[in-house]
Amino acid sequence: VVMNRLDEKQMLDRVIGERRLHRWQLDRLAAVLVQFYRRASPAFISPAIHAAELWRSLAYNRRVLLDPRFHIPSGSVRHIDAMQRRFLTERAELLAERVRTRRIVDGHGDLRPEHVCLGDPVRIIDCLEFNARLRMVDPFDEIAFLCVECERLGAAWAGEYLRRRIMHALHDGDSEELFIFYRCHRATLRARLAIAHLLEPDPRTPEKWAPLALTYLRLAAADAVRVEKKLRA
Repeated sequence: VVMNRLDEKQMLDRVIGERRLHRWQLDRLAAVLVQFYRRASPAFISPAIHAAELWRSLAYNRRVLLDPRFHIPSGSVRHIDAMQRRFLTERAELLAERVRTRRIVDGHGDLRPEHVCLGDPVRIIDCLEFNARLRMVDPFDEIAFLCVECERLGAAWAGEYLRRRIMHALHDGDSEELFIFYRCHRATLRARLAIAHLLEPDPRTPEKWAPLALTYLRLAAADAVRVEKKLRA
C-alpha cells in the first residue's frame, strides 16, 4: 500500500481558520459532492425504522445532556429537544416521503471540514467504511452537518453557500424547515458526543469538552427557534 500525505494547509478547517476560503474553492467542493450524491446508491430502509432511529437519537441526546454531572443549562436542552420532537411528530410525513422516494443514500457518514481537502482535485477522506448503517443519510442531513461545522469554525456563509449550490444542482427540492431540523439535530448530537468524553475514566484534554458542547448547543438553540417559527407558519 502506497499512501500520499494530503497537504494540511488545504484542509477545509484550516483554510477557514486562516481566513483563506474563497467561493471558487466551495464551487469545486460542491461539484464533487453533487457528483457523489448523484451516484450514491439508495439505502433501502423503511420509513418506520428511519423515524425510530431519529427518535432514539433524540432520547439519547436528551439523557446525556441533562446528566446533572455536566451542569449544562437544562432549560436550553429541554427547549431544543421539545422542538425536535415536535418536528418529528408534525412533519412525520415529510420524513417518510424522503425515505419512500429513495432520498436516503449510502453517503459519507462523517462529513466534517477536517475531512475535506481543497486541493486539486478536491479529496474527501475518512468515509465511515466500517459501518454501512452510519453512512445511510439524507444528503440534506449530511450537508446540514457540514454547515454546522463551518459555522462553528466561523464561516457560516460557507455552509449556506454550499447548501444553495448543492441542493439546486441536485434538483431535490429545498425544504428549508427540514434542513433546519437536520442542522438542529446534528448540533445537538455533536454537543452530546463532546460532553460524553467526560464519562471516560481518564479523558484527554478534559477542559476542552464542556466549552465545545456549549458551542454546539448555542447553534442548536438558534436552530430550534427557527424550527419553532416554521412549525407555527
